[in-house]
Amino acid sequence: MNKKELNPPQQGEKKTRTFLTHKNKRKTTSLEGDQPVPRITDENIGDHREQILKTARKFIFPLRHSRHKIVTTTIIILVLAFMSFSTVVLLDLYRYQDTSTFAYQITKVVPLPIARVGNNMVYYENYLFDLRHYIHYFQSQQQVDFNSAQGKAQLNNQKKQSLNSAVNYAYIKIIAKQKHITIASKDVDAQIQMLKDQSKLGNDNKTFENVLKQYWGWSVSDFRRSIEQELLTNKVVDVLDTSAQQKANTALAAINVGQDFSAVAKQYSDDTLTKDSGGVLSITISKNDKTVPTQTIDALFKLKPNQTSGIINLGYGLEIVKNLGEQNGKMKAAHIFINFQPLDKLLAPYRDKRPPTTYIKV
Repeated sequence: MNKKELNPPQQGEKKTRTFLTHKNKRKTTSLEGDQPVPRITDENIGDHREQILKTARKFIFPLRHSRHKIVTTTIIILVLAFMSFSTVVLLDLYRYQDTSTFAYQITKVVPLPIARVGNNMVYYENYLFDLRHYIHYFQSQQQVDFNSAQGKAQLNNQKKQSLNSAVNYAYIKIIAKQKHITIASKDVDAQIQMLKDQSKLGNDNKTFENVLKQYWGWSVSDFRRSIEQELLTNKVVDVLDTSAQQKANTALAAINVGQDFSAVAKQYSDDTLTKDSGGVLSITISKNDKTVPTQTIDALFKLKPNQTSGIINLGYGLEIVKNLGEQNGKMKAAHIFINFQPLDKLLAPYRDKRPPTTYIKV
């Protein structure tokens, strides 16, 4: 008998050997698959570093490439989106002539031209500023249906007028600059205060703002802008129409030297309804009369009985008024009115010299 037969292994010893055998096999297998760890020295440290960096570049370069691709793609998408948006806006404004709030807000941000006068651009926003307050008033106060045949014809006519007004105002600004005519903020304030004093726009700021929004869809700043444009136009027209100014000066001079107001009115007034009666108005005027120009009321109520005013610029003509006394809490008055020539006629020489170019057809 050999030793194994004489000394058979015990059960616990057998399990221990089996465990050690498997563990040794696992260690041997793992070590056989490993690469030998290189020894780093001063001579090979450069090569070792380059090997590590080369391995890292496999991960860095794809990341850089991916980032560049994302940036490029994003830029392309943004450019395409901008081009698409621009195309839609240009078609909306220049072909379909949209007057919506969205279109108006676009023109307030982007200075898109609607016409050109010499080297001066007339912007789309100027055109819509005038047109939209007209649309708002007739829709909210007159209940005009601009989708009806009659409404469409009315709107198309107003579009022509608003475009013409925007172009004319460009000429007004050019002439005002040449002749050093300006409008100060205090002039606008005085005009607004005059309207408030006559209760034509309410007595307090809240009512004033509500009236502007309700009737014209304007903010206070919009209204101030409108007043400034009106005052500047009036001043320029007053300078351009020298014949009207000369006629008014002659009439006032005659009154100041003692000629009868009635006789002067018959000779110089352009108001065919009152000139034959010596300029006497058929109505009595209250301080908040909405049928009488603001400037007329303001001048009239500052006069004593039988006093005569100076020359009043109403924008569409010149006026001289006389206080004929009070009647039942209202004022009786007479006036001499001299028409201005139409604005288009006054601006004709400037249009001939610098013909306008428009970019929409209405």
